[in-house]
Amino acid sequence: MVMGISAIMNMVNMPTVIFAVVIGTIIGLLLKFRNLINKGAGLMEKGLSKVTPSKKTRLAHDEFYAQLLTVIVLFCASGTGIYGSLESGMTGDASILISKSILDFFTAMIFSCSLGYIVSMIAIPQFIVFFLLFVSAGFILPLTTKAMIGDFKACGGFLMIATGFRIMKLRQFPTADMIPAMILVMPISWAWVNWILPFLG
Repeated sequence: MVMGISAIMNMVNMPTVIFAVVIGTIIGLLLKFRNLINKGAGLMEKGLSKVTPSKKTRLAHDEFYAQLLTVIVLFCASGTGIYGSLESGMTGDASILISKSILDFFTAMIFSCSLGYIVSMIAIPQFIVFFLLFVSAGFILPLTTKAMIGDFKACGGFLMIATGFRIMKLRQFPTADMIPAMILVMPISWAWVNWILPFLG
């Protein structure tokens, strides 16, 4: 959550980030992103059970998938990872990804105590997502501005905070359904700066 708060401090246009989070969450709820991720998690769990020893968990079925969903979003769809992949692809600076990998290593050990071997398999979709972002960064870079990057990081910060609340079981935010906000925030930021602000001015 601390990283989420620090990411939010990079926000340039507050209305942009709010619009992105609200609209992105609505889209995610309508498209049922959570169900898609749950199905993927179920396939991962079934595949893993064939190649790893079975382990009984003390968690109830629903609680198991709720925790697994949280971990998948935390590892694969966090603002830190997404931004870190783009930053590394654009500038060659991998410090954000290295910091995330250290945090993920210890976080994975903690969650593996309750979820078991399935946690290790999350590295596969995580690698695919971050590698695609890394490769696409070169195409995205010419289209971005400092304001867009700042708002993008802030949006990711909100997702990290929401994920933190889920982990601590303080509030079950629909973090999976909030993922589309990460896609919308840059276009909305550009439109805000180039269309809305001149109109208001």
